[in-house]
Amino acid sequence: MLKGMVYNIQRMSVQDGPGLRTTVFLKGCPLRCLWCSNPESQAFTPQLMCFENLCTGCGACEAACPNGAVTRLRNGKFGRDLEQCTDCGACASVCPSGARDMSGRLMTVEEVMEVVRKDGTFYLNSDGGVTFGGGEPTAAGDFFLALLQQAHDEAYHCTVDTCGQCPEDRFRKTIELADLLLFDCKHMDPARHRELTGQDNTLILRNLRSALGSNTPVRIRMPLMPGLNDTEENLAAMADFLGDFGLREVEIMPCHFFGRNKYLALNRALPLMRQYEPEELKAVNERFQRHGLRPVVV
Repeated sequence: MLKGMVYNIQRMSVQDGPGLRTTVFLKGCPLRCLWCSNPESQAFTPQLMCFENLCTGCGACEAACPNGAVTRLRNGKFGRDLEQCTDCGACASVCPSGARDMSGRLMTVEEVMEVVRKDGTFYLNSDGGVTFGGGEPTAAGDFFLALLQQAHDEAYHCTVDTCGQCPEDRFRKTIELADLLLFDCKHMDPARHRELTGQDNTLILRNLRSALGSNTPVRIRMPLMPGLNDTEENLAAMADFLGDFGLREVEIMPCHFFGRNKYLALNRALPLMRQYEPEELKAVNERFQRHGLRPVVV
């Protein structure tokens, strides 16, 4: 039975497409964006996340761990020895405070759809539906396509939130089945794109051209990072590219620190970035407009 790695299913979402939606977050991504706010979405395997601020020091995790990977901290709380930890999840299963949590579990298409169907009435009343995000949802391969096909066959409005780093044949199938694409546009220069995400944008732009040339609606989304992709040169290049398809509106997502605790929970270094000052963001909005683009904050 076909299974895939899911790290979250968020019901009643209002930012991942029209109306009320259920967003299915598939684990795994081919990019490593410097500003990623969901670091737990990058790996394709389950990961233990330890939120020290939630630990009550009860010791249940220490008793449950089969590998001796739970460590006592000076503040009375419990951490982990990364060399001994196998991400088995035994400690998370007994943690009463949610300080230890497993990100990612294998689910079948039917198990995911059972959750999606629970809010069918809300979709109908709000013109909503289901959104597949990640990570990068298309990176889940056959599992993703099977999910999308099933949701399509059950007549749900299907949105795919994608970075476009996907084999072209799989992306063509995605375009055919989706009712809306939320397409991330991070940087237009291939070399700079590689520096910021670990991959150049050659394949991404090919898939974006295919999407914009299809009958499937596309919304361009841009994670906006101070000094990294908000320059005159990059916005001018984006305007030229999108102008060929008559697109002017860009949904922007200004830099934030919402993922900080997740980096700490995974024992990863915090990303080097900063948030916009209000006047800076105003200047960036004016920069968009000078190039004929209409920014909309989402």
